[in-house]
Amino acid sequence: MRQIINHFTDDDLYKFTMCCAVIDNFPRAQVKYSFTDRDNTVYPDGFATAFMEQVRALEGLSITDDEIDFMRRRCDYIPGWFYNYLKGYRFDSRWVKAYQDGEGHLHIDIEGSWSDTILLEVKLLAIISELYYIMTGEHSRLDMKACYDRTYTKGRRLLEAGCVFSDFGTRRRASFEAEDTVVRALKDSSLAGGTEGKFVGSSNVYLAMKHDLIPVGTMAHEFICAIGGMYGPQMANHMAMNAWRNTFRGALGTYLYDSFGWDIFSMNFSEDFANLFKGLRIDSGDNYTQLMRIVEKYRSLGIDPRTKQVIFSNALDTDRAIEIQQYARHYCQPSFGIGTHFTNDFDGIKPMNIVIKLIAAKITESWTFYNDTCKLSEDEGKHTGKPEVIERFLQALHMEG
Repeated sequence: MRQIINHFTDDDLYKFTMCCAVIDNFPRAQVKYSFTDRDNTVYPDGFATAFMEQVRALEGLSITDDEIDFMRRRCDYIPGWFYNYLKGYRFDSRWVKAYQDGEGHLHIDIEGSWSDTILLEVKLLAIISELYYIMTGEHSRLDMKACYDRTYTKGRRLLEAGCVFSDFGTRRRASFEAEDTVVRALKDSSLAGGTEGKFVGSSNVYLAMKHDLIPVGTMAHEFICAIGGMYGPQMANHMAMNAWRNTFRGALGTYLYDSFGWDIFSMNFSEDFANLFKGLRIDSGDNYTQLMRIVEKYRSLGIDPRTKQVIFSNALDTDRAIEIQQYARHYCQPSFGIGTHFTNDFDGIKPMNIVIKLIAAKITESWTFYNDTCKLSEDEGKHTGKPEVIERFLQALHMEG
């Protein structure tokens, strides 16, 4: 079977920025990740074996000089030493274990040094998604001409509504070709001009390079959740923001605040952090409720929220983004990260509902045990992790289960 991931930077930017911050702040940390299929999909026979063949194929990838030159040019906030690390980086399939149970469900576990394994998640999810459509025969039904036309129309609608938006769709794309088609269509739609909106770029570094766009992204829940596992959830946001400041020295981007709920984040979001970060990203909960919490927090610190960016990225589609834009533009500088709605919108194809989450961490390899961690979503009933760990974290934060 053909290799699915063929470029080292066919990955989301936030994995690279987090990797850099991990090496800088937690160089000996070890972690475990686990795969979850929220739809409980039954995978075709032999899927786990074919998946591991794709993982082994990653061992042949290395970053190219062109990729490094592009990142240096477009991501000048990343310190130069990090590119020397990436030059020597190689994937190792031994970090990954995969199997199917008797019913055909897929199980994947990842374990290793945090700075090594952090670059696996997005690539593995993209492999699973594309491989599933190949092995079920649905890949042949992916109509790229229709994808281009549909995406171009979405792009024009968003631009005409004044939306500032990016492609966030690598993890659950139907295929590499699908995301490539989406990015090309969105760029073409923006080149038509005549609108207040702006297509900013793609979270996918390789596709941003291919189409001469800006790679976008800051961090994922993983960064805060790992720190919460190692040190506890109460101060995890404070420690994460401090670590980010230590590495990126003012070019801090937007902070993803919802790893352990709004209340504990708000207590940690002091005036210095509020001034340093460009803004905040909403990834769970009701968009309007979350926005007004953010607005009130900025106002309480004497900061005009209209000077701050709020990125919306919670299961967005075109209609929802436009609706939020009309409301949020009065309160902040709204922007939108749109994923599956762009990269897996094909007639008769159901997008996969799959995630890989960091579930345990330890500060050094010499420790004999890991500390479990979890994510406490602002969406009711969408906490991720072991039930007993979720309950322990909720109690630590004086929240109700």
